[in-house]
Amino acid sequence: MATVLVHAIPFPPVPRLRPKNVAAPARCLVSTAHQSTRFVGLWRHTCTVRSVAEESSSSSLDVGDDEVIKTQLLEAIEGINRGIFGVPSAKKSQIEALVNQLESRNPTPDPLLNLQKVGGCWKLVYSTITILGSKRTKLGLRDFISLGDFFQNINIAKGKAVNVIKFDVRGLNLFNGRLTIEASFKKASNSRVDINYDNSTITPSQLMNVFRKNYDILLGIFNPEGWLEITYVDDTLRIGRDDKGNIFILERSHESSL
Repeated sequence: MATVLVHAIPFPPVPRLRPKNVAAPARCLVSTAHQSTRFVGLWRHTCTVRSVAEESSSSSLDVGDDEVIKTQLLEAIEGINRGIFGVPSAKKSQIEALVNQLESRNPTPDPLLNLQKVGGCWKLVYSTITILGSKRTKLGLRDFISLGDFFQNINIAKGKAVNVIKFDVRGLNLFNGRLTIEASFKKASNSRVDINYDNSTITPSQLMNVFRKNYDILLGIFNPEGWLEITYVDDTLRIGRDDKGNIFILERSHESSL
């Protein structure tokens, strides 16, 4: 009876469970494996492309970060008259922190091997040299004399530097004048120069009459003799530190200071 029942009850066909071609699953497995390989290869390619793009983006951000720091530094020193009459300690700390950041990212670590970066005319925008107290009073910088621009002209071929400090004198007869200091320098390392004072002049004679009594004080402030370490330089900005612990920030200038 059992045999009759089995043959009497019809079962619906299940074609998916009974593939006609036995080799089909094998082809399916090969296809799946091929797709998997393609996927892994594509994933690796995508990661490689992404990695290169991220590195490129990171490099661009580094350059951009340098420009951001430079902008922040120039904004920080704006309106403080180059720091010559002193700055609040918090402001000074802010400026020095930005200077340290730029120095750590110096694009020209051996500036004296890249002389085209160093030579030419520069304009001082900040320094830690100060004229305070009785010195400022004796030099007349509280009342009738004001400081103009500070320029530095560097002649690499001759090993000469000329510093020009401009003055405006107020009084019965308003006139302008300048202190010019000439110095020679020689290479001490790939980033440091030794500087020797050569001579100085004040023009016109009226300005020399004003400063004559305290000329030693004036020259003592601006005499560059010693050594100077160039800690940062690019196409538009230069930072240096001297043997007296001073910091100098200069922008490249296309003005004629002489």
